[in-house]
Amino acid sequence: MRPSIKPQDLSREYFFSEGCFITELSNSAADPSLSIARARLEAGRTTRWHRLADTVERYVILAGSGRVEIGDLDSQTVYPGDVVLIPPLCRQRIHNPGPEDLVFLAICSPRFDPSAYQDIDDSPA
Repeated sequence: MRPSIKPQDLSREYFFSEGCFITELSNSAADPSLSIARARLEAGRTTRWHRLADTVERYVILAGSGRVEIGDLDSQTVYPGDVVLIPPLCRQRIHNPGPEDLVFLAICSPRFDPSAYQDIDDSPA
């Protein structure tokens, strides 16, 4: 790995089947130990139940508030500055009950690979 600066480019945002918008901030084979994505969940939306194989994920809430469900924990409200730690294969989803977008970083180690994503939601996509 070489020193570098990766400017944020929100024009590269895309809709992911999980139910939110993603902007990859850092996800490269040159840095396999970690990936960072900016996730944006619109008001009133909920992501699909899912889990990641062989990947630890962390949400760092940046803007808005949400209701997160992970594993067998009770649903909890999260606010800017909160960090949610999600172990591998732990079921998860997040809901945005507010009037504005919920924005958070999704930090994965090792780096996110789409093959690790497992949709476990019973409802139609």
